[in-house]
Amino acid sequence: MINYNININDYKVVSPLSQCFEGKAAVYLAQHVPSGSMIALKKFNMDAIREDSYLVDVEIILTRQLHHPNILQYFISFVQGPEVWVISPLMAYGSCKDLLSQHFNDGLPEQAIIIILRDLLEALNYVHKKGFIHRAIRASHILISPLGKACLSGFRYSCPIIVNGKWQKTIHSFPSSTKPNLNWLSPELLEQNLVGYNEKSDIYSVGMVICELANGSEPFAGMSKTLMLTEKVRGCIPQLLDCTTIPREEGDDFSGGDCDISPKIVNRRFSDDLHKIAEICLNQESYYRPTAEQLLADSIFKTIKKSMPLPDLLKPALPLSDKVAYNTDDLEELKSLNNFSSLEIYSCEWDF
Repeated sequence: MINYNININDYKVVSPLSQCFEGKAAVYLAQHVPSGSMIALKKFNMDAIREDSYLVDVEIILTRQLHHPNILQYFISFVQGPEVWVISPLMAYGSCKDLLSQHFNDGLPEQAIIIILRDLLEALNYVHKKGFIHRAIRASHILISPLGKACLSGFRYSCPIIVNGKWQKTIHSFPSSTKPNLNWLSPELLEQNLVGYNEKSDIYSVGMVICELANGSEPFAGMSKTLMLTEKVRGCIPQLLDCTTIPREEGDDFSGGDCDISPKIVNRRFSDDLHKIAEICLNQESYYRPTAEQLLADSIFKTIKKSMPLPDLLKPALPLSDKVAYNTDDLEELKSLNNFSSLEIYSCEWDF
């Protein structure tokens, strides 16, 4: 078992991977020198974060408390000057948002969505039973390991369901920093009324993620926040885009020109089961949404046994694995990795 400690000389930065936390934190590909293994090193700039510094505390403390194979693990965290460093496993495929932006602009294959959804629900079921609401379920917070395991991250926006030792039926606190997550949040959370919300607000966000993974972008993308809120409150339910949901009339031509919808989207067809699971998650009334545990019992997940492994379904995407990033005893050769364009390593959405 590798022992990670607070000695900064044990970690050698190889190259930047991404920025996150609205540019106030950066993620780096780094080497754990004593073991030679590659890890992800996240640096929070606390001078830039300032009033949101408590979010860093929440994320680190809660993530260290949670232990589940589908939740991103933090090996160690410590203060280095004005920065907080967090060491975590290298998630070789980056985030689901990366996969969409770099390889699957029109959405992931259905079987890949089902596998990722299963892992997400496993993590969420665990989180809810531990007494927390995530409040930031989105593709950029779902990271994929070298073996194709999806791991949930982004716990800085979470809140407890248990207050003073009692399980709360509803929560009325509103996240103070919600701008990055607004499109994924449930109508009842956004309304901020006396009714409040519970852990099923996360299930609504799961439905939004299903649409995001299937369509290539989240619903309401590019829409003003006011209009987005209005649409959600009035009951607008996003859909998976395929031949059953995009109206076509005789003579319609989706082959190019000024059409914003690609022929691939118009001609594909998702299964009725995937449409159904997205629709039930996006029910405007939280009472009618299933729990994560109930969703895991859905027959759609039985197809995983006969499915190809997730890494095969994600091709042509390649993992930033130890074999790619570090296949030499001479660390100087790692400088060749500065040309990341050919490896497609740089990620603007590796946000955890």
